[in-house]
Amino acid sequence: MSRELVRGLHGGGSERGSTGRVRGGEGDVVMAGGAGGKGPASYFPSIEKKYGRPVAEWLELIRGSGLGKHMELVGWLKAEYGLGHGHANALVAYTLAEDRAS
Repeated sequence: MSRELVRGLHGGGSERGSTGRVRGGEGDVVMAGGAGGKGPASYFPSIEKKYGRPVAEWLELIRGSGLGKHMELVGWLKAEYGLGHGHANALVAYTLAEDRAS
């Protein structure tokens, strides 16, 4: 993820480096830099724990939703799956950034 994107997500000028790709082979999600991660990926362990689904499944749901705008996707995750705003935002931000990078 680019530093500019991370700055935009956090609404400030803080410099945060890239976490790299988080997807491993066969669609598995691997936390770059250990379990903590940076940026949106830092939410992944708590998302998996709280909602009981692997992050790879959330990414597939987002990509298969037919929606394309960030806030549309956030609202959809909140309404359909009961995600909190921060968790929904992190998943959407990560997914859209990964899709743009590929």
